[in-house]
Amino acid sequence: QQQQQQQQQQSNATILRELSKARLSALVVCTTALGFASAGPTALSLTSAPTFAAASLGTALCASSAATFNQVIEVDRDRQMKRTSNRPLVTGAVSKEMAMGLGCLTGTSGGLMLGLGTDPVTTVLGVGNIALYAGLYTHLKPRSEINTWVGALVGALPPVMGWTAAGGSLLDAEAVLLGSTLFLWQFPHFFALNWMYRADYKRGGFAMVAVNDPNGDRTAGLIKRYGLYLASVPFVSTAFEVTSPMFAVDGGILLNGYALYVASKFDKERTNANARKVFLTSLWYLPCVMMLFLLHSRRWHEEVADDDILALENGGTEDASIWVSMQKLMSDIQSKGRDLCMHEAIASTRLGVWFGNESNETAIDASKCPISLGKAVAESANSSMAPKEEIRLDRGSDEEESRSLASESSKKR
Repeated sequence: QQQQQQQQQQSNATILRELSKARLSALVVCTTALGFASAGPTALSLTSAPTFAAASLGTALCASSAATFNQVIEVDRDRQMKRTSNRPLVTGAVSKEMAMGLGCLTGTSGGLMLGLGTDPVTTVLGVGNIALYAGLYTHLKPRSEINTWVGALVGALPPVMGWTAAGGSLLDAEAVLLGSTLFLWQFPHFFALNWMYRADYKRGGFAMVAVNDPNGDRTAGLIKRYGLYLASVPFVSTAFEVTSPMFAVDGGILLNGYALYVASKFDKERTNANARKVFLTSLWYLPCVMMLFLLHSRRWHEEVADDDILALENGGTEDASIWVSMQKLMSDIQSKGRDLCMHEAIASTRLGVWFGNESNETAIDASKCPISLGKAVAESANSSMAPKEEIRLDRGSDEEESRSLASESSKKR
């Protein structure tokens, strides 16, 4: 009897995971947390750990609710498809009434958690996303190919919700960049999946691009086009000084370079195997680009969090030490990254850059990476109209001042 109860509990847990699309909800939590953490140590010092928990869990519950309602509405179509034929509603493991009850429960609890634990903007986005996914997106799937673009908008909102929950604005550059990254990422990801299961989607009666694209011309073109759009984000982020120049190198050239290479292979040969490579690349691409965005964020590079100040701003709670610990972790990772950086390795401590006279050779700033160094050199070039003797570092200025004082003293003698 105890064994039967354990099996029943496991069965209920499986049903709950399937209805809630647990892996999708986990992705939502990660992207929401990314948006929240992107606010930087100064902004985070004004929030609290419960706010972070409310934003992450509330968003996940809203996503779970939307996924459940979607399966209730699409149960007849899911029954026609192989990849969805084992879903709980299709197999009869759970009734529509119970699924509707779960959807209402998770949606209500998610909305309340966001409303009580975050702010009105984040709450409206969370509840609105349920309506957008279970309503407009689900309605359009059998009717118009534009459903993919509506679905991408749904996926773009969680990191924006994390940002607003941390005190940011919808119009901030970080919110736009984070939302754009998630929006654009979904097209190579989903069009590849769509191509692999195009026959299944056709059986289910869904209006997908691949269903109406027998040769794969449009599918391949869309994957490459949105891959290029996605590759531009790190450069735009660097241009607006949201991230350091290395994000353009790591994220823009290296990471996206490989993603575009895989997309071009699919363009040349439209096989399921190549489509699967695009799909699998998108799976590891997203966590990588999210971590790189955070690690190269100027907020985490330039802002300094002080234990005493944070403790005072948080009313003496333990929230301060959480953010300070997080900043220390970020700093340690950044430091490790600099140790492994190829650009840092090829640059010596003595770069042979002189300001003033030859005795003042220095490494310009703490970062020896030529990507960052280029900006410093460009800024120094703007001062080239001034006499070289006037362009000197503090050490050189101190020596010149000492020599001047000595000269005046000898004259007086």
